[in-house]
Amino acid sequence: MEQSGTSALLQGAVQDIASDVVSALRGGDHVRMSGTAAMNDVEGGMALAAVRVVGADLLLPHVLFPTPPAPEALETFRRTVEAFPPRPDAAPTVLWSHWAMRRTLVRFDPPPTGDHDTEPGADWLDEAPWQTLTHQLAVLAPLALPGEDCAVARAARRRPVDVARGFVRAVRRRDWQQAAGAGRWLTLLDGVPDTLGLETGLDFVELMGGSDPRVTLQVQAARVMRAAGALV
Repeated sequence: MEQSGTSALLQGAVQDIASDVVSALRGGDHVRMSGTAAMNDVEGGMALAAVRVVGADLLLPHVLFPTPPAPEALETFRRTVEAFPPRPDAAPTVLWSHWAMRRTLVRFDPPPTGDHDTEPGADWLDEAPWQTLTHQLAVLAPLALPGEDCAVARAARRRPVDVARGFVRAVRRRDWQQAAGAGRWLTLLDGVPDTLGLETGLDFVELMGGSDPRVTLQVQAARVMRAAGALV
């Protein structure tokens, strides 16, 4: 029962933080850190665990609309990065998620030495079936950023049709979180089939899965990036 209660608290904290990020992406507040209120309501490691689940997307509004996060929010983000180092035998998605958070931290608080972490490997994505590729990319959606380059992004760029197939499959399976993450990647990829109807597809994903703020976060991120690309 205690385990179930802890999981419910964590899930609630994650949803609260994701909702605040969505609000910031929609123009509610790009300067004050998203999710601060939610984090203040959760004690100790629960706040850090919730931030770890949201990952680098916690600071996404400040990346897409360049604004400095609040110092206390940046400190919480830093503490999360330090509190959850991946084990040497961690799954590739865990390694990449941690790398994404460290890269985001460096963006807003560069180390004095200017050192950067070495990227994990991403060869497994080139060999992955398109279903697995889409699942992995959806998990790593925080890496889908305009103008940013890494091995995962390069792997996605090599397989736009496969990601599009995965998006359709996720929609048909009603896996809205995977569909939203894949849609965010597709927004940045060249060579996506016009017949996919990505914009309409994302509207449908939000309509059906919008009760989960983590779905809405990915859809809204895709819209912001799409709009920015149209202005270039």
